[in-house]
Amino acid sequence: MSDKNEIIAQHLRSFASLTDKDIEQGRPFWKPRTIKKGDFFNMQSMVCNDLGLVLKGIFRIYYHDPKTDTDKNLFFFSENQFVVSFRSFISRKACWYFIEAMEDSEIVFISYKDLNSLYETNSNWAKFGRLLAELFFSYAQTRTEEFVFFSHEERYLRLLEEHPNIVERIPAYHISSFLGITNPSLSRIRKRIKNSETTN
Repeated sequence: MSDKNEIIAQHLRSFASLTDKDIEQGRPFWKPRTIKKGDFFNMQSMVCNDLGLVLKGIFRIYYHDPKTDTDKNLFFFSENQFVVSFRSFISRKACWYFIEAMEDSEIVFISYKDLNSLYETNSNWAKFGRLLAELFFSYAQTRTEEFVFFSHEERYLRLLEEHPNIVERIPAYHISSFLGITNPSLSRIRKRIKNSETTN
């Protein structure tokens, strides 16, 4: 078994307690894909047909507002996370967002058709589908609640917990967009945190 196959298998076992037999049944449907920095996993106004698992790299989900010609970052996905526009994937309706690689990235992906075939023939894969839906519901609700209950600084710290090396990997203005603040505000937050760590 290749290293990539073992990484995929370990993740599927951990995420949904899939057995080796389950994983072997699904293996032919998972395909590798390399996505260069600046290229897209999925485009705005297109149906998201694939579910990806990030092996290497980082992606942003963002909305481009044609009226203001600005981008709004909504989510980041990095190693060992699933990447997908989940609403589009399950509804078969056009995606509202772009999903862009922010580094040269490697994923494995499975199509909607093949994944649903697994759901219909294997109860453990059907459980995988339920857990996947719960995961992306949790992402969406957590994102909403963070804007209601947490300060900018707290949201920044939570982002670092989710993606520990993100500051070194992407430009600061992408993080500012995600947090809904300006670059100078982000700089002040980072300075406060650094000073606090120095004094503690």
